[in-house]
Amino acid sequence: METLLLWLFYISSFYAFIPGLISRIFGFRVFRKGTGIGEFALTFDDGPDPRFTPRLLDLLKLHEAKATFFVVGSHAENHPDLIRRMHNEGHLIGIHNYVHKSNWLMRPSTVRKQIQRTDDIIYSITGERSTYYRPPWGIVNLFDFSKRRQVQIVLWSAMFGDWREKQGAERLAEKMLSRLNPGEVMLLHDRGTTLGANPGAPEHMLVALEYTLREAARRGLRSIRVDAMIKAAEDSPLLRLPFGKRLIVGLWLAWEQVFQALFRLKTVSPDHPFLHYRLRNYQGQQVVLDGGVMLQKGDKVIELHIDNKQLFELGLHSRSAAQLAIRMIRRMNQDLPILADRIAADGELMKAKALYGVSMLNRGPEKFGFTVLDLPDGWFARSTKFYLSVLLSVIHPAGGERLKERSEVLVPKMILMPVAQLMLRSEEKMPHERGVKKRELREEDLSRKGVVHEAELPSATIVQ
Repeated sequence: METLLLWLFYISSFYAFIPGLISRIFGFRVFRKGTGIGEFALTFDDGPDPRFTPRLLDLLKLHEAKATFFVVGSHAENHPDLIRRMHNEGHLIGIHNYVHKSNWLMRPSTVRKQIQRTDDIIYSITGERSTYYRPPWGIVNLFDFSKRRQVQIVLWSAMFGDWREKQGAERLAEKMLSRLNPGEVMLLHDRGTTLGANPGAPEHMLVALEYTLREAARRGLRSIRVDAMIKAAEDSPLLRLPFGKRLIVGLWLAWEQVFQALFRLKTVSPDHPFLHYRLRNYQGQQVVLDGGVMLQKGDKVIELHIDNKQLFELGLHSRSAAQLAIRMIRRMNQDLPILADRIAADGELMKAKALYGVSMLNRGPEKFGFTVLDLPDGWFARSTKFYLSVLLSVIHPAGGERLKERSEVLVPKMILMPVAQLMLRSEEKMPHERGVKKRELREEDLSRKGVVHEAELPSATIVQ
């Protein structure tokens, strides 16, 4: 009996648990998140519903948003008018099985029939086949990975528990806004009759969604169909990277999230994150900065960090190292004056004596008023050089070749600026929203002024 139970455990793990694990963690043969700059994807499961789906379609139409509906075949069969309206208004219709039942509890042939039957229903109503599939609860089995399925499995990157009424519209809206980022695939539900859901829960979803769509418009984001997001992701330079490099990038960006949470970093521009900061005590040797400012161990400093995800995306979309540097300079030009405003409005930040970071820049920081100093030789300097070298091989357009060609100049340095100097420069020189229109910086302008020179280009800046 024990042997039989053990075999059943092995079979169930191989058939269901392990495939589910590798699809969720590694994204194997599933689509979970896009790589767009100004788009996200709204997806809705379990419908259509005669009470809520028409109101949802009205809301999407009002905000000119496109969405993807993963419909349950039996519901689609009972409400063909709603399926027809989804199709006519430009939304994508995907498959969510004929009945809302877990793939772990069905044989491969049964799952195949569920998909085919739902696809036939969609085709009979719209005249188009569906090749996009979301298994109920996102649970896959071993055979869902088979190429014979002829469907693209779509999961999600953000889920909010909107099937429960108890959290209410306000809390749901907060959750949705916290994940309103480019590339996100949001999972929502336009029907509340599924096992474990509350019948009235979509009411709260609709209220929260309206807040989210308004905020998306304010941020310059728009909702697109999943097929459009998949196509954009396939065209992304990220997918052209070797698997090993993609794995390094994935681990590195995951560490970025852990680091930001662990050290409670704040973001200068949350809508378009680039520069992060935190208040801490300086632990280095005594140094004299511009203006005779003396920085000693224990003094308060504002430690700066570049957002590694933004840094990586800038590198991916830059045709040359010069273009990468220029884009970074533009972002610093935008964020430093905003940081100055943050400091002026925060009594604790005003106690800081200087801005502090660690950089591999050769010339860039001085253009913003930073003093560049060598790191004291030791474990920190060596480990930082190793980390930034790995980072450079990932984000620099020339990749690892940059390390081979100019390894002697890739030395991490401290960059420091008195807070008082930042405030003064912000008022007098830096372009900002205070009515001074920012002139676009061109590559030839920056090169001519000595800000960018190919031989002395920034490799990475102010990174942890």
